[in-house]
Amino acid sequence: MKKLIPVAAIVLLSLPTACSGQPATVKPGTYRAVLKTKGGELPFGLDIQPAAGDAKAYTVFALNGSERLKMDPATVQDDSLRIPMALFESELVAKIDGNTLRGVWRRRRAAQQYQTLPFEAQHGVNYRFTADTKAPNGNLTGKWATNFGSKTGRVDTVDAVGVFEQKGNRLAGTFLTPTGDYRYLDGNVVGDSLFLSCFDGSHLFLFKARHDPATKMLTGGFWSGVSGYESWVARFDPKAELPDPAKLTYLKPGSKTLNVSFPEPNGKTVSLTDPRFKNKVTVVQILGSWCPNCMDETNFLSPWYKRNKQRGVEVLGLAFERSPDMAVSGPKIDRMKQRFQIDYPVVLAGTNDKAQASKALPDLNAVVAFPTTIFIDKKGQVRHIHTGFSGPGTGKYYDQYVDEFNRLIDKLLAE
Repeated sequence: MKKLIPVAAIVLLSLPTACSGQPATVKPGTYRAVLKTKGGELPFGLDIQPAAGDAKAYTVFALNGSERLKMDPATVQDDSLRIPMALFESELVAKIDGNTLRGVWRRRRAAQQYQTLPFEAQHGVNYRFTADTKAPNGNLTGKWATNFGSKTGRVDTVDAVGVFEQKGNRLAGTFLTPTGDYRYLDGNVVGDSLFLSCFDGSHLFLFKARHDPATKMLTGGFWSGVSGYESWVARFDPKAELPDPAKLTYLKPGSKTLNVSFPEPNGKTVSLTDPRFKNKVTVVQILGSWCPNCMDETNFLSPWYKRNKQRGVEVLGLAFERSPDMAVSGPKIDRMKQRFQIDYPVVLAGTNDKAQASKALPDLNAVVAFPTTIFIDKKGQVRHIHTGFSGPGTGKYYDQYVDEFNRLIDKLLAE
């Protein structure tokens, strides 16, 4: 585990000061950014543009494949640029040096302690892993039955399905798992090797693998965050499937509904027996503000609710945060609601430990994933539970989920 460094030390290391008294300016445009991890460089894109009306402010997007993920407003202090991602308690802080940004990415882990990685970005460089456009040795487009942590070098169990699309030497896709997906992965195929990465402020993913065309196998390593590592193997399999997400979490025998009563950040207690939920179809979202897959689902649910609430539907968010203290977690819930313009109530239901979350919801056999989505009919009875969420980075699997979601809501409203 990487040693945690006190915040005061980080400030001194990552916020150098200029002597001129004049703030530096950032060259607008796209940058090839890298985090220097134990697995090597983890590349991603940044698009940095001046914000209207403020010479020290910038609008920044992280670029991963087709995703343009908006960061919080960035600011310049002396000769350094700060790009915050408050929802995930992380930020990029870098000294501005012409076409180059150099500094650190850091994320709060506990109290006044941070995890950090070196960060660098170069203006006008648009490639991911390689500028070489030479054709690779094979095409990896399709589905791959995947096993993480394999000690045999074989796919003995399928705990993920890789879904890739390759065009030339560019590769994009993700891994589907029973509890969610690995969001937008982008990279290259170089010779017989695969390289994929993702950075979204919380997730730091780096995949490398060697492709054996004879056996149709991928064998490689997966680095996550500051210190995470797993080996992985995958077998090309157009029929690869995951367990049914409707069978992982279910009501205990004898239970028909959820008995929940938790506080919002404003102190108001919300229960499914409240008048706003009576005779309405209700979607209960088990989530956390720290969870990017949950944010993908929220990015779908929030505008969906605005369009459909007049039909007699409600949504209730049950947030399981890192701290049970409302003074700590309440502001995070409020920031999440503001970022995604959430109109439905989001309550603090407990901590993000799955065992503790399961205790907070005793009508369920277990909470096995964040997010988990529960559908309740007009009579207050649970009709369907979906574990995990296939986000927009999964392409057709996201479209399929949205279609199934809407069909189920239509069915429950028609009853």
